[in-house]
Amino acid sequence: MKNKTDFSSLKAVYVNCTLKKSPTQSHTQGLMDVSQEIMKNEGVTFKNIRAVDHDIAYGVQPDMTQEGGEKDAWPELFETIYDADILVLGTPIWLGERSSVCTKVIERLYAMSGKQNEKGQYLYYGKVGGTVITGNEDGVKHCAMGILYALQHLGYSIPPQADCGWLGEIGPGPSYLDEEAHSKTNDFTNRNTTFMTYNMLHLAHMLKSNGGYPAYGNSRKAWDSGSRWGFENPEYR
Repeated sequence: MKNKTDFSSLKAVYVNCTLKKSPTQSHTQGLMDVSQEIMKNEGVTFKNIRAVDHDIAYGVQPDMTQEGGEKDAWPELFETIYDADILVLGTPIWLGERSSVCTKVIERLYAMSGKQNEKGQYLYYGKVGGTVITGNEDGVKHCAMGILYALQHLGYSIPPQADCGWLGEIGPGPSYLDEEAHSKTNDFTNRNTTFMTYNMLHLAHMLKSNGGYPAYGNSRKAWDSGSRWGFENPEYR
């Protein structure tokens, strides 16, 4: 089956929330590379951000240097993230949870969520999100549940099956990029990674081709100006 959709106008950004600074090998990056290879083959422009390599301050304000922080790399990183049509958050699993770095990135995404686009909608409307997760024992679905909920709450659109992951056997053992893990031939992981990537591409293409979401019924600017569309307050009936 030949793809008739041209994805080359799309941009994606992958934020790797590993706890390891560069150039240390990241198993999460290894699985993200599989998704990125599909993006590359479809002509999509993408960028990588390893969050731990940057001085991202803690907090929920757009620029924490204005709140007394000495450094904050977030405002510059956010320009790259917001420029993309697709955001993929990658995280390892520690103690069954996403990494602390991933939580920090989500908190900083939240810091910008009160801003509005040119239609008066919340800033992330029209953009697509997904997640890549690696670890041992358990936790992929649990981590994906929290990450994807957070992204949609901020305004990102989540396509079907927008998560993929790889897990090693229970207990200490090989991780994704270790040769003895045989992860590269895991059909379940490869299938889910492929489906996730293409579902993100299809949804992002549909949204971008149609100028995002119509502003009827979801514009904060219009709501604040008194518009209520089809809503009727029961108290006034």
